[in-house]
Amino acid sequence: MKVFIESYGCTFNQADGQIIAGNLQANDIELVDDIDEADVIIVNTCYVKLPTEDKMTFRIQKLQKEFPDKKIIVGGCMVEIDPEKLEKIGPDISWIGPHQLNKSASVVNATYCGDIIRETGFSKESKVCVPKVGDDSLIHILQICEGCLGACTFCCTRFARGPLNSYPIADIVSEAQKAIDNGACEIQLTAQDTAAFGRDSGEKLYDLIKEVANLNGDFRVRVGMMHPKNILNDVDEIIDAMKHPKVYDFIHLPVQSGSDKVLSDMRRGHTIDQYKSIVSKFKKEIPDVTLATDIIVGYPTESDEDFGETVKLLEEIRPSLIHLSKYQHRKGAISSSLTEIPRKIMKERSKYLSQIKEKITERENEELVNSIQKVLVIEKGSKGGYIAKTDSYIPVIIDNVELGTFVDVKITEATSTYLKSELL
Repeated sequence: MKVFIESYGCTFNQADGQIIAGNLQANDIELVDDIDEADVIIVNTCYVKLPTEDKMTFRIQKLQKEFPDKKIIVGGCMVEIDPEKLEKIGPDISWIGPHQLNKSASVVNATYCGDIIRETGFSKESKVCVPKVGDDSLIHILQICEGCLGACTFCCTRFARGPLNSYPIADIVSEAQKAIDNGACEIQLTAQDTAAFGRDSGEKLYDLIKEVANLNGDFRVRVGMMHPKNILNDVDEIIDAMKHPKVYDFIHLPVQSGSDKVLSDMRRGHTIDQYKSIVSKFKKEIPDVTLATDIIVGYPTESDEDFGETVKLLEEIRPSLIHLSKYQHRKGAISSSLTEIPRKIMKERSKYLSQIKEKITERENEELVNSIQKVLVIEKGSKGGYIAKTDSYIPVIIDNVELGTFVDVKITEATSTYLKSELL
């Protein structure tokens, strides 16, 4: 029996795919890179947005049509968020819920033999120090906790990931050291909300960051998304931990809206003043920090005035990275009971913010032209050359270098999404 796995969505879900692969390999099930060779296909789904939902649905149906003789298993967030739809499009398909990955081999074996197995429901099983099969030994994804403490009205992912479950620092550090010993040069600490880490166990994110960064080896640590409300009480300590030279000067701090009214409607749990205070502290203490944020355009209660507040906020804090999403109802989300604003208005607002985004990021990157940067080479470019990251986690294109090495470069050109460089 041979199994092909394809994973979609966030870094955390990519790591789930690696755990599925590791569980299969540990049970002597062969993994293949060519879908045509497979007897069983596992689709590890994402379900965060409506276009993603449509993509997952289309993909499953396409596989059913193209490979009628192959067994299909669906994993990921779709399993827990929308089992009704999954049942409708695939009544003969087995499922592996995101909390049941340790049962992957038994599900695959049973499905291959003609049974329909559906492992769902929440679990406190750790996702650290378990067998994993990754695509890139240079970048190691390390899940530090699963679930969240939020109640955001627009989110359906929390229904799949459940309540907060933090993993022990000792286990996380052990896996990080093993990955570094095996050649990893970038450790990505990931979660639905890294700032929530330890709220259930009594441990602290800043202690975790320090312990990982202090490990032996030449590497960098990237800290994943942090919810503003959960960083408020520990912001000074987290900043201190992130000053470590092995930690990227990078924070992903989603604000979602520049309007306090909309934030309240979203049940985000923080205000704009609190958000700006966090950003101000980071920029003061880590001047070269790259700020990434998320904006939901056209939340059902967003007025023209609210949108204007978002524009004002972005022009004030000038994030280096802005992830824009046009609002759409999601299954089970509280906001889905509200009336959506006209799509035309939403599209116009999104276009306007996209223009602001491009101007901000291009200007930020242009300021780095002619500067000398120490960069970490982490992957091959899809169009040639190599992709490296500055200490501020800005992508740099460079030719003729060795993967996994630190090199000094001179920045020669800037775009709104990356830098070009020459080797010194």
